[in-house]
Amino acid sequence: MQEMALLDDFLAKSNWASSLTAEQLQRARNSIFVRELQTGNYVCRKGDPSEEWIGVMDGLVRIENLSQAGKLVNFGTFPAHSWFGEGAVLKREMRKYDAIAMRASRVVLMPAATFFWLLDVSIPFNRFVITQLNDRLGQYLGAFEHDRLEHRKSRVALALADISNPRLYQRQEGRIEISNEELGNLVGISRQSINQILHELEKTGLIKRAYRVITVLDVEGLRDFGRQMDEHDI
Repeated sequence: MQEMALLDDFLAKSNWASSLTAEQLQRARNSIFVRELQTGNYVCRKGDPSEEWIGVMDGLVRIENLSQAGKLVNFGTFPAHSWFGEGAVLKREMRKYDAIAMRASRVVLMPAATFFWLLDVSIPFNRFVITQLNDRLGQYLGAFEHDRLEHRKSRVALALADISNPRLYQRQEGRIEISNEELGNLVGISRQSINQILHELEKTGLIKRAYRVITVLDVEGLRDFGRQMDEHDI
């Protein structure tokens, strides 16, 4: 019963679900199932068939891949109330990345059949998916750009700005639940250095810190900070 209540609450906070009729939402809900993951568990692996659209009910999930040169490439991090994997489902292709739980997490899986049915019957759902794909493309292009940045402050500032995208990460309101260690793993920087960089960002008024929580106060300011740091290589 508790899991069902959590799923209902999760769907109530998903922008696409609020646009459905009661009948459409109930049919979609009946097809969705929940998986609990421990730290390091795979949500999916590279080469898996794309049989579900994936939502993060709670926790933190990262998608990554190894380049041909053997370098680990991070494509994105997904906190609670985010959805991903729609591109692979639409193309009916094998997953091109690993998705891994960075902490104990719950994910919800919508079967591809339900996903395509919603595309057939709901114009608002179509609009949501198109917007999501467009925003995700921008995020991935940014990820490749950030990966080439030399300055550590740039990588941290731009990573926080990316995770604050209100369309991709709903119901966040600038609040990111992430530890220094998790953020360090995300951008490839030690936990000690992350603490120093976050302290500096807080002094600028761009963010506010609490235990395992970062609140972004100025998203565009973070982007400008990141770009300026890299341009001047301070």
